[in-house]
Amino acid sequence: MPTLPVPPSWFPGHMMKFTRMLPSLLTKTDVVLEIRDSRLPLTSINRTLEGALQKWRRERGWDPNNSTRRIMNNGACERIIVLNKRDLVPQWGMEPFRNAMGKKFPDQQVMFASWQRPRDIRNLSELLVNIAKKYPHAMELNVLVIGMPNVGKSTLLNALRNMGIKGRTPKAFQTGAQPGLTQALSTRLKVSLEPLVYAFDTPGVMLPYLGRGEEGAERGVKLALISGIKEGLYDMEALASYLLYRLNVLNPISPAYLHLLPKGAVPTVDLQEFLEQLARRMGMIMRGAEFDTARAAAYFVRWWREEGGLIAATSSPLHLAEPFGSVIRPPPIQGWGFDFQWPLDAEDLPATKKDEEKFVQGKMETCIDNYLAAIEREDNEELNISPTQIKKQQVKEEKLRRKQRQLKR
Repeated sequence: MPTLPVPPSWFPGHMMKFTRMLPSLLTKTDVVLEIRDSRLPLTSINRTLEGALQKWRRERGWDPNNSTRRIMNNGACERIIVLNKRDLVPQWGMEPFRNAMGKKFPDQQVMFASWQRPRDIRNLSELLVNIAKKYPHAMELNVLVIGMPNVGKSTLLNALRNMGIKGRTPKAFQTGAQPGLTQALSTRLKVSLEPLVYAFDTPGVMLPYLGRGEEGAERGVKLALISGIKEGLYDMEALASYLLYRLNVLNPISPAYLHLLPKGAVPTVDLQEFLEQLARRMGMIMRGAEFDTARAAAYFVRWWREEGGLIAATSSPLHLAEPFGSVIRPPPIQGWGFDFQWPLDAEDLPATKKDEEKFVQGKMETCIDNYLAAIEREDNEELNISPTQIKKQQVKEEKLRRKQRQLKR
């Protein structure tokens, strides 16, 4: 993996305000619809909201020791995870991922969706309506939509409204490519008439601190690539370097970026070589006949966001084995999205096509376990707290000690 820059801190005041409001909002909520990005199904989890969500479930009667058992059922209390932008990840990993998440998080319903696929929106609408029908004595079902910036919350809600309300409906929420467009809790949006279902759009909330070391740096670059972090906080060549690395992992034999290079180009891990080839192909030449690699890097990232992600999803097959002459050899690494990768060992490859899904699910379960272990380690070692916050806490503790000493006198 290339060397990555230290992640910036981007946590505007409206995000802090919503984080503090969340516990009170949940008291009026029946369903939490958490939107994540299919390309980053683990990185786009907002851990800062997890405590409030778990408390909400306990207060609604779910057993804290058994997440699938409800002790007291006096109203709807469901958590649905929607992996948005499903067309930007390969199809072969979706069902194994759903099964792996169902095994690790049995209290969460996981589904993939894209606002461009009416069937996905219809399935989500029917799911919400069916939950409402389970509680016929309730006057309405209130849905709170949460997630990180730019995962597609507002766009998905507009599509859900158009599906649930017959006839022409105006666009309810403003949408855009830049993160942070929604900065306040929306008014209630009716998404179904019979039964009555209302939804609230909320501001996208980033992690207050992305972490330290290599893990924090990688987390920041991933979120910047999907435009989850404000544009301009990252150098485009740093993003291009990581994107080149990831596209090589997804398909080391014929990576998606070859569509941008001259015919006959071969995969490369050298960023400078790649950017020079791209600049030559696109005519990005500066004075002195030098290649404009900075411009080429920005073009590469923009291409991936606009169309390259779709190309990568449709050209990243499941590489269980590839023929090389008379020997069958798998590529050394398999990837799915930007959060999943595992080494391929010829000895543990599935023997038949039928076993492929279970094989992939097992690898994904291991990746999820590693993610959870890393999060627990960060929490225990306080690696998820910024140096500024640590310093503020130390100053606060020192003031408290001084006050106690003065009281003893």
